[in-house]
Amino acid sequence: MSYTPPVSEIRHLLSTVVGFDQVSATARFAEAGDEMVDAILSEAGRMAADVLAPLNRVGDTHPTRLENGKVRMPPGFIEGYGAIAQGGWVGMAADPEYGGMGLPLTLMTAVNEFIGSACLSMNLIPLMSQGQIEALEHHASDELKALYLPKLISGEWAGTMNLTEPQAGSDVGALRSKAEPLGDGTYAITGQKIYISGGDHDLTENICHLVLARLPDGVEGTKGISLFMVPKLIPDAGGTLGVANTLKVVSLEHKLGQAGCPTAVMQYDGAKGWLVGEPHKGMAAMFTMMNNARLGVAMQGVSVAEAATQHALAYALDRKQGQTPKGATAIFDHADVRRMVAGMKADTAAARAIAFECAVSIDMATATGEAAWNARAALLTPIAKAYCTNVGIAVADTGIQVHGGMGYIEETGAAQYLRDVRVAAIYEGTNGIQAMDLVGRKLSDGGDAAFALMDEINAMDHPALRAAVTELRHVTDWLLEQPLNERFAGAVHYLAAFARIIGSWTHLKGARAGGKHAKLAQIYVSRALPEAMAELGKVSLGATDLYALSAEDLAT
Repeated sequence: MSYTPPVSEIRHLLSTVVGFDQVSATARFAEAGDEMVDAILSEAGRMAADVLAPLNRVGDTHPTRLENGKVRMPPGFIEGYGAIAQGGWVGMAADPEYGGMGLPLTLMTAVNEFIGSACLSMNLIPLMSQGQIEALEHHASDELKALYLPKLISGEWAGTMNLTEPQAGSDVGALRSKAEPLGDGTYAITGQKIYISGGDHDLTENICHLVLARLPDGVEGTKGISLFMVPKLIPDAGGTLGVANTLKVVSLEHKLGQAGCPTAVMQYDGAKGWLVGEPHKGMAAMFTMMNNARLGVAMQGVSVAEAATQHALAYALDRKQGQTPKGATAIFDHADVRRMVAGMKADTAAARAIAFECAVSIDMATATGEAAWNARAALLTPIAKAYCTNVGIAVADTGIQVHGGMGYIEETGAAQYLRDVRVAAIYEGTNGIQAMDLVGRKLSDGGDAAFALMDEINAMDHPALRAAVTELRHVTDWLLEQPLNERFAGAVHYLAAFARIIGSWTHLKGARAGGKHAKLAQIYVSRALPEAMAELGKVSLGATDLYALSAEDLAT
């Protein structure tokens, strides 16, 4: 399917909305000036449009398959992944000491958007490697870094994360996988993991699994979990691959979407592993990878929203049906179709801006070490993950509606966007969990980070936005006085409202450039702020009426 990378829109976002100039002004990221940004966006966009976009439909119609214990990818995927790896896009934000470019996460976020829009099934393989790279950089021993990072950064090897087990989904602490010391500094890992994205494939010569397991002296719950590097093929100290490890793919899941990306059930039978980080501190190390992946998954929502919008607009301009004020012309000139397509475009722009605000905050925290930037990034991460993926789902669904009956027919490609993106609201922490994290852990500072962001937003002299922020403050104060379960009952509404307020703020910042940006801001703000006020009104309803219902009350 065709795809045009929104290079000019991302340039506008970086220069006008999210303050990327702050990032390039730091010593850490001084090389990320305008010339480099332009080169990266242009080259990555070309690769996505020319090489990856033609694979999107191929991956959907030729799913991954398990043959004799090995996973085979769809036709063309080896070449497509090769373009990503050879371009240096996997490790562009990684440490230059191990072969990375050391560029800002913000730029990697832009490249990931292009890859995801062009072919979402391809996006998850490098995304998992990027998260693993960051986890190893922060937590692994020097020996593990020297062995694994160069290969992961180059894209020669790929990474995965192994958390979930049949009985341990969101409750990771219920895992049963075991790690037995072998007396030589290595461990025998035994257990089964499910939902492992990229658990096996033929894109790289090795696959490196980060596996959560419990040591013999590990206590129950998350505090007793450790993290291990368990490679598919065991390398020697120089990186030369040797014998196969005792792990295997039991099966591949049959999924709603992303058919071109293998989701594996993995079995570890005394597989050799190496401890990453301190014993019993595995969750801290894995959360480094998960937080990286949460922004990446947020961008999957943006990616699909952008692609679905382009697809719907092209169809609306081509399809002739009925009479409009302009006579017999394309359906785009029907007011309701314009409403849908304009809303898709405006929602996509807001979601992209929220994700990039998060990425800039992470880069500034990395470059300066300032606590305020760390707090801002932590606050924005669950908002970005949940809101952007919800937008991806809603925009893809609207795209089907724009196509009418043809949207329900697979050959048009409109339905694939919705099928592919639906899981983004589930993996890397469900969106409900993101909302609970926002009203729980992220407000544990007394709301300081949230109020600081509200102060930033209030600096925009816009009466309706100020009124929404005032109500957001009142509701935040109310939440801070409530026990956790009362907060949780309204958490999804609170996150939705906060996101729409941030989205309105970013649109208004972009509107200062005039032209289409001002027009889109009008579309978004006039609709989003009333929705935000309505969502805030639901937050304080609490949990009482929810728990007044029994299962019998809900049964047929």
